[in-house]
Amino acid sequence: MTQRTLPLAAAIAAILLAGAGTGTGTGTSTAADAPAPAAAAVTALQCGHLIDTANGKTLGATTIVIEGGRVKEVLSGVQSPTGAKIIDLAAQTCMPGLIDAHTHLTGETSRTGYVDKFHWNIADYVVRSTVYARRTLLAGFTTVRNVGDLANESVALRNAINAGIIPGPRIYTAGRAIGTTGGHADPTNGYRTDLAGDPGPTDGIINSVDDAMKAVRLHYKLGDDLIKIIPSGGVLDESTNGDNAQMTLEEIKAVVATAHDYGFTVAAHAHGAEAIRRAVIGGVDSIEHGTFMDADNMKLMVEHGTWYVPTIIAGDFVARQAKVPGYYPEQVAAKAAAIGPLIQATAARAYKAHVKIAFGTDAAVYPHGQNAHEFELMVGAGMPPMFTIQAATISAAQLLRHDKDLGTVAAGKIADVVAVPGNPIDDISLMKRVSFVMKDGVVYKLNSVPVDTAL
Repeated sequence: MTQRTLPLAAAIAAILLAGAGTGTGTGTSTAADAPAPAAAAVTALQCGHLIDTANGKTLGATTIVIEGGRVKEVLSGVQSPTGAKIIDLAAQTCMPGLIDAHTHLTGETSRTGYVDKFHWNIADYVVRSTVYARRTLLAGFTTVRNVGDLANESVALRNAINAGIIPGPRIYTAGRAIGTTGGHADPTNGYRTDLAGDPGPTDGIINSVDDAMKAVRLHYKLGDDLIKIIPSGGVLDESTNGDNAQMTLEEIKAVVATAHDYGFTVAAHAHGAEAIRRAVIGGVDSIEHGTFMDADNMKLMVEHGTWYVPTIIAGDFVARQAKVPGYYPEQVAAKAAAIGPLIQATAARAYKAHVKIAFGTDAAVYPHGQNAHEFELMVGAGMPPMFTIQAATISAAQLLRHDKDLGTVAAGKIADVVAVPGNPIDDISLMKRVSFVMKDGVVYKLNSVPVDTAL
């Protein structure tokens, strides 16, 4: 899928976000005053080790030569190409830029979140999203799949990052999730009747095959990159059931058929086994969370080639926060306590059943920037460290259908490279200590320090 830049969205982003990145602080800076940092003509990264995600191997000393925002060549040993800017990463392990396939960059967990939505304007969420985006990039995640927002505001964030107005990861966004009346995607759950109204396809709420087709076509019109559906209950909305089936098979098939016509992939939030079954049969590309996934679901997913994005960190976080009095509304806390602790065990069974797994965290459910804790939880579920790094690189790139450009360090690929101080295959916790970040050939973090403050 090709990312489209909407002139109106970009204009809105410029107004809202000017000065959010490298502005002068005078209050008069504009996007033109703060251009994106430029990549050096030729850069050579001298890596102590390089993780070959295509073959699942850790190579020795390797030099990555970068020109024009792409990898020109990958050389064995420490080399210094003539005229190249040299970056010494000899004590570090390099790897492709990380990909988080399940984020929500325009929101973040908060004790006051259920009240804030009645006070904040969409601009409040957008401005905060610029901070979350930068945190995510500096944590080593150079690409994300944003699977749900409030009002398509993540398109403006995506366009502002693409235009160089603010730093952040490459975003592929689903805009608003598509769900059903009263379901997990219904933005008015818990509202009193006069405020709730009757959301429809323009709000991401469908109740028929015709609604499903219209909602997908609207996403295309609005410039989104993929589709996210909600065929089951969820944890953090103010309904009482977290796993019941909430979308018919016919509705799912209508979404998927229309989405695929327009070149979209379809991600399906699904906790319950019946919702997972319908989503897989309906042709979705990925199952998100999958808490109550059973053996039959797993067999079906293997047969259909359906990806699984576990988001273990989200389950772990909400289970712990459910014990904090008043952090969530009572019915939300009950769901979080019942569902959250189960996801890691489900992911362990899915791995053993050979379900295709891509890395994703549900960032926003926990604070942005802590994404890499998912690696530790995946290893805790019995997945080898190399497998988890592949899940966050080549596998996630395949899920995104952008593996020709992302997911490996190889000649011709986009120059997204990150590094950690040591060997993460021996100590997966090092993934939380990303010391070098390059995106599109531009360095954003060097020796553990963001470049905008280091240089």
